[in-house]
Amino acid sequence: MKSVILGGLLALAGNVIAIPVPTPPGIPSASAAVTQLNSLTVKAYVDDGTYNRDLFPHWITISGQCNARETVLARDGTNVVAGSNCAPTSGTWKSPYDGATWTQASDIDIDHMVPLKNAWVSGAKSWTTAKRQQFANDLTRPQLWSVTDNVNQSKGDKSPDAWKPPLSSFYCTYAKSWVQVKYYWALSITSAEKSALTSMLNTC
Repeated sequence: MKSVILGGLLALAGNVIAIPVPTPPGIPSASAAVTQLNSLTVKAYVDDGTYNRDLFPHWITISGQCNARETVLARDGTNVVAGSNCAPTSGTWKSPYDGATWTQASDIDIDHMVPLKNAWVSGAKSWTTAKRQQFANDLTRPQLWSVTDNVNQSKGDKSPDAWKPPLSSFYCTYAKSWVQVKYYWALSITSAEKSALTSMLNTC
């Protein structure tokens, strides 16, 4: 059974503690994100049916027994305890997309800020498998986020014109992160995507 505490507050031994929202590295300022957004190539979204998730080797080993998923769970959680195989056995995670707090790692998905299929359609199709692997496990930019599993599933491979986080207060960070990933990896955007990102950046 899932145990969720909304608002980032968790009661432990009679005390209520605030759970911080995770902040992956590399999130640009709003002004930098606007500049980056305006430099991106605008192209139509054309899905030719060739995308396959296996073309993006993900959750590779990062260090020791720890893969990319486990590394992000350790980074984003509070008081995370892991077993010898690096899988978390306890901890607390706050999902920035919806503000929910979870105490089971199984309730957390690691979201690719720019979904793998979106990346494929917007430029990654021409990449080598090695480059797609780097993208799918990118810990240097704000590409990987610990979020509530069903929220991640509702997002799927949608871009910001089709899906936004439930928390409007996160629009600014979400848009800055999306733009940074697309900018660094030289991926294109659609006109609708650019309009949605512009509106979201206006909330910063």
